[in-house]
Amino acid sequence: MESLTAIAALPPAVPQNFVEQAVERQFGLAGDYVPLVSERDQNFRLDLADGRRFVVKVTSLQELPETSDFQLGALLHLEGADVEVPLIVRTLDAAAAGFIDTGAGRHRLRVVTWVDGQLLLASGIDAVQASRLGEALGRLDNALQGYSHPGENPVLLWDLQRAGELRSLLHCIDEAGVRQDVLRVIDDFEANVLTDGLPHQVIHGDANPENVLVTAGGIGFIDFGDMVRAPRVFDLAIAAAYLRCAGEDPLAYIRPLVAAYHATAPLEGWEPRLLFDLVRARLATTITLLYWRLRDRPPGDDYRRKSLAVEKTATHFLAALERLGRAAFDQQIRNLLE
Repeated sequence: MESLTAIAALPPAVPQNFVEQAVERQFGLAGDYVPLVSERDQNFRLDLADGRRFVVKVTSLQELPETSDFQLGALLHLEGADVEVPLIVRTLDAAAAGFIDTGAGRHRLRVVTWVDGQLLLASGIDAVQASRLGEALGRLDNALQGYSHPGENPVLLWDLQRAGELRSLLHCIDEAGVRQDVLRVIDDFEANVLTDGLPHQVIHGDANPENVLVTAGGIGFIDFGDMVRAPRVFDLAIAAAYLRCAGEDPLAYIRPLVAAYHATAPLEGWEPRLLFDLVRARLATTITLLYWRLRDRPPGDDYRRKSLAVEKTATHFLAALERLGRAAFDQQIRNLLE
C-alpha cells in the first residue's frame, strides 16, 4: 500500500554539512543549524548572524514531486492573506525550491521563513486560546478556498477520508480494550460520515498544538505537510481532537473552538452533526498509527518518545468522549450554533 510505504519511511539522513553547502550555494544563506524532530522530512532551524531564522526541509524521497509542488503552491497562494504562515524563500535563481543529490537520489530542498512564537502546546491550552485558534483556523480555511493543484490528493493515512484503511493496522494495537474502541470508531465513521454535499477544499489537515504557534499577532500555523483536498469540516475536527481537556467537561475547549470557527467560517448543512464521529476518527487515527509506527523506531528515538506521550492522551480523551456520548456532544454543539 503506497500510503504505508510513505508513512513508514524514516526521515532522510543527509549529512548536515551537505545540507549547509547546498543551502548556501542555492539560497545564499549560511549560519548555525539546529536539527528539528520530524515524521517524514529532515528539518533544520537555520539561525543567521543577523538574527533571522529559517526552516530548511530536506524532503523524503517517498514524497512525490507533485505533492511538494502542492505544498509550495499553497504557501504562495497564502502570501498576502490575513494569516500567519511561513513564507517561501526562493533560490538565487528565483525558484521556489532547490535540490540536494545524494547516493540515494535527489531530494527536494525547501527553505521557508521561521514563524516566531511559542507552540500552543507549550503555552498552555485554555478556553481563550481555543477560541483564538478557532478564529484563526477559520481565516486560514477561508484563505485556502479557491486554491487547487494536481497534487492536492496525496496518499496519506492521516487523511480522515481514509479512516477505513486503519482496519489493516489494528493488529498493531496490543491492548485489546483500546483495539476494540478504535474498531468501534471506524465502524461508526463508515456508517455515519457521508461527505457528499459537504463543502470541499484544500485544508491544512494537521492543526495540532505542535503546528500552532501563539505569536505576537495572534495564532500562526506551520507544517503544511498533511494538506489535502477534503471536506472543510475535517480541519475543524482535527484541531478539536487535540484540545483534550483532562477535567470533567471534555468539551471545555472544543466549544469555544467551534464557536469561533463558526463565527469566521460558518458551518453549513450537516457539518456540525459530523463532528462527534470526525473527532473520534482523528483520535483513532492517532492511536493506530502511533502504535504501528513504534514498531520501526529505535528505543531512544525522539519521535518514539513523543508518540508514546501523545498516544496516552489520545486514548484517555477518546474514552472521555465515549462516556459523554453522541447525544450530549451533539446537543452542546447545537446550542453553540443556535
